[in-house]
Amino acid sequence: MARDPAAALHRMRNIARTAPRALTRHYRARRPRPVVELVQQPHPYTRALGLIAVVLLGAWLGLLIVGNVRAPVGPMNTTMTLRPSLTGGTKINISPLGALELRSHQAPIRLDVDVDQLDPVRSQALVDHPERLSGLQDEVARDVEHGTLDLAVRSCIAVVSGATALGLAVYRRPRRALAAGGLALALLAACGATAFATWNPKSVLEPKFSGLLSSAPSLVGDARNIVTEFDVYQKELARLVTNVTKLYDVTSTLPAYEPDPATIRVLHVSDIHLNPASWKIIASLVKQYDIDVIVDSGDTMDHGSAAENGFLDPIPDLGAPYVWVRGNHDSRLTQDYLERMKNVHVLDDGKAVSVAGLRFAGIGDPQFTPDRAVQAAGDPAERLAGLRLASALVDQRNAGAPVDIAIAHNPVAARQTDGDVPLALAGHVHHEDTEVMKYGTRLRIEGSTGGSGLRAVEGKYPDPIEASILYLDRDTRHLQAWDEIKLGGLGLTTAEVSRHLPAENQPGAPQSPSPTPSTPTPTGGTP
Repeated sequence: MARDPAAALHRMRNIARTAPRALTRHYRARRPRPVVELVQQPHPYTRALGLIAVVLLGAWLGLLIVGNVRAPVGPMNTTMTLRPSLTGGTKINISPLGALELRSHQAPIRLDVDVDQLDPVRSQALVDHPERLSGLQDEVARDVEHGTLDLAVRSCIAVVSGATALGLAVYRRPRRALAAGGLALALLAACGATAFATWNPKSVLEPKFSGLLSSAPSLVGDARNIVTEFDVYQKELARLVTNVTKLYDVTSTLPAYEPDPATIRVLHVSDIHLNPASWKIIASLVKQYDIDVIVDSGDTMDHGSAAENGFLDPIPDLGAPYVWVRGNHDSRLTQDYLERMKNVHVLDDGKAVSVAGLRFAGIGDPQFTPDRAVQAAGDPAERLAGLRLASALVDQRNAGAPVDIAIAHNPVAARQTDGDVPLALAGHVHHEDTEVMKYGTRLRIEGSTGGSGLRAVEGKYPDPIEASILYLDRDTRHLQAWDEIKLGGLGLTTAEVSRHLPAENQPGAPQSPSPTPSTPTPTGGTP
């Protein structure tokens, strides 16, 4: 069939006009979509949660790094810090005694106050000017107010800086980072407003104690007694505040002893009763007198509870081996805790050890008087314990390893060793004494190295802090002399060191015989 040239030309013109548009549509359909269109945008809630997480984490890091203030409060130097918390409140840490928690407010932030140390200058000013005690409460209130104001300013800066820095690191956009900082500031302001609205000034009347401070309610009494006898508590508080500082100052004035190579030096301590200042004093004496061994004749604790065990932690670092017997305020928990310590020798049931060239044997007190569920057996139980110790001394001597020093907490028990050992050590009565017993054994009773500890304010006058340095001949292992060290008790600043010689060591005195195996051992003793 013949083709129409005009029709063919018309079709070719139509193809030429439509072909470019068809090809364009074809290639556009085959071209991949931009990447932006393939990425799904996060949900608004997810973005909000992420921003809140960045704000909270950044604010917490800011508080952790720079959000604390060192502020004086009365005679004490403290560190104040804000911390995130679910319950709020205030926590006062008084190392090494424990912590005091107050339900002062309900907000997602907690105020931590760490008592670092006492300032010697401000403490001395209180002692020199007692009239300032009447204004001590107002002074403390002003110091706390200034400290919390500084803390609030620093915390705002720390929170905003931390949230902004973390927002910039995560989002890499200044606008998002500034939004994180602004939100952190708003959250801190809301927490502060909540704390202010829920502030409870009466929370100090219902504190929660932990650690060694758990004994505080029984020592201080209830709020009514504090109110009715405020003058008495005010004076005792001032003494307690200055106690540690003044004792540290006093020990620095003790005379140093020039050691004799032929002398073994024993530091005898007893009845510490949870006084934390005792460790500083003992460490100072060990260093100044070049002590070879420390002997503790018991009552290191006060209630023997597990909460008190942390009080014993400084013992391995005192600078000398530590020989210890259990007192009537030390529990088996106390004894087990000490037995696991390095460089500590716990004596009980007549056990003997050799330390620093001397041989020691001791027995723990058979009575634990803080346990009110058990009736105290009194002196008969102490005599029986002393007789068990005396029997162990005889066994040691018969085995060719005689004991040089016997240790018991109660002097009633120690007296049963008369004739079986040259020297016996005891404590318990909170005053020092020395006697030569009927069969030649010298009994040395130590006072309280803790100044009676928690009981320091029970009497009219505070008990002194007492310890002794015993000098024994390295060859004969007999007592040559002893120094009695007496420091002024709670709130006092006196220091006395007196040298004593046994009668047989004084010039011109005849030599008295030492206890011998043939010497009869008494069956009883005088309390």
